[in-house]
Amino acid sequence: MTVDTTEFEAAAFRRLVAHLNARTDVQNIELMTLAGFCRNCLADWYREAAAERGVAIDKDAARERVYGMPFAEWKKRYQREATPEQVAAFEAAQKKHA
Repeated sequence: MTVDTTEFEAAAFRRLVAHLNARTDVQNIELMTLAGFCRNCLADWYREAAAERGVAIDKDAARERVYGMPFAEWKKRYQREATPEQVAAFEAAQKKHA
């Protein structure tokens, strides 16, 4: 028996987005450093998946889906200036995740 996992995968995506929206204290630079992806990456993947299915979603709309609000608003509310330590860790991680 073959099971269509699309609904499970969609539910997991929604749960991940909800979790990230609840964790506004976690900065994208920290996600990139530790996991090699961030909210912007997730929005890009969402947009690319839509395009593969013939649906055009622009970057701003995809980011709003992931951030739960316009990206500029999220940045204003929650994004902090990266510390020198965060930047150094990010740069080191970029080499590892490349």
